[in-house]
Amino acid sequence: MALSGMTGFGRAEGAAGDWTWAIEARSVNGRNLETRFKAPPGFDALEKAIRDGSQARFQRGQVNVSVQARRAESAGAASVNLDQLERYLAAVAPHVKAKRVKRPTADGMLALRGVIEVTEAAEDPEARAALEQAIAASIAMALDALKAARLEEGAAITPVLTGMIDRIEALVAAAGTEAAAHPAIIKDRFAGRMSELLGQAASEERIVQEAAALATRADVREELDRLAGHIAAARTLIASEAAAGRRLDFLTQEFMREANTLCSKSATPALTAIGLDLKAVIEQFREQVQNVE
Repeated sequence: MALSGMTGFGRAEGAAGDWTWAIEARSVNGRNLETRFKAPPGFDALEKAIRDGSQARFQRGQVNVSVQARRAESAGAASVNLDQLERYLAAVAPHVKAKRVKRPTADGMLALRGVIEVTEAAEDPEARAALEQAIAASIAMALDALKAARLEEGAAITPVLTGMIDRIEALVAAAGTEAAAHPAIIKDRFAGRMSELLGQAASEERIVQEAAALATRADVREELDRLAGHIAAARTLIASEAAAGRRLDFLTQEFMREANTLCSKSATPALTAIGLDLKAVIEQFREQVQNVE
């Protein structure tokens, strides 16, 4: 399984007996899985199929599923509401007599609201259950299409993330090369500090403390080692069979923590510049990870 994104669209249509329907499933980014359902009155029982189907396919994202279902008009019995028709005729009669309006036509009167009434044909429980089962199958098809769309997004994101990890790795290597010059820089700074301390008749203990402080502030080997470990972990997650979005998001925080420490310990402007470039790439990586399931 490749990385999956969290945005996509899926659609399915179906028909059975007097009914036709269309299912649309959309999803957007979300920290957790959230399912929303919209359907005509009388189809609330389909919500379980939508929730179960979403939980079986997705782990994160806001999933919106809408059901549009229509029954053929021929399936109902039509009748003329004579009382309503008489009220319309009585209301228009004075205006016809005064010749302010033309005499109403039959088709015009029948088109008025409430004149034609359609009574839905009764539907037995077995037919209703079969209808809901058929619509549930279409819901599964729409969710499958949505999952395929999300996988396509993940396939597009994967090389972007991999390229950024390559860039981070190159910057970490450059930081390691630059940090290799730190011992000589530390030695020069310590020599200068020693001259100051000797002029102040400093004790041996004070000199040792100063040396240790300078060495600790400038030693970035631990940060570079941890960054190398995070790079390996990121590559593993990107190639993982499981949803990796949350873990990649956490790993990004760890990347940034080490990059910040690297900048704070830097003993040269060149290493500081590398650290700033590293932070910029990590931030871009974080933005892309927000799209990963």
